[in-house]
Amino acid sequence: MDSGNNSQTESSKLDFDKLSLLLLDPSKRISDRIILPVSLAGHQFKSKDELRVEAAFESCTFKTITSCAVGFGFGAFMGLISASMDPNTGISPEKQTVKMILKDFKVKTMGYGKNFAIIGALFAAIECNIENHRGRSDWKNGTMAGGITGGLIGLRAGVKAGIFGAAGFAAFSTIIDYYMRS
Repeated sequence: MDSGNNSQTESSKLDFDKLSLLLLDPSKRISDRIILPVSLAGHQFKSKDELRVEAAFESCTFKTITSCAVGFGFGAFMGLISASMDPNTGISPEKQTVKMILKDFKVKTMGYGKNFAIIGALFAAIECNIENHRGRSDWKNGTMAGGITGGLIGLRAGVKAGIFGAAGFAAFSTIIDYYMRS
């Protein structure tokens, strides 16, 4: 009976040694202070550089600059399409040259690009600040940002236009946000 008990103790000791090696293996260490079991070691912790890059991409400044650039690109594209379909292009009494047409394309493309860039940057900055203030990411942020952005843009034409702009842009932002989240 002694030999059977002794072999059982040895096998359990071996199992414990294997288990401790699996749990405390130096190759599984994340740092000198943290030791994780193998079951948890599959989750990789982010390095300081990765966290810094992630924080930069999630910052309001980056979101605003990105929205400004994308807005400019989209606006320039819309301006190019608008200039190419302009019915007033061939009505001029003087003879049109390619240089005049290209100048018209440039003016419309830049004008649309600037307008869309301003709207994109304004909306992104306001929405990001509202999201940071509220601490939530939901449809209300886009609706409030749309209302403020539309109100500010419409306010240039007066109070009534500002109110209609706020309501219209808020409704548009809500519909787009609902569509994008579902």
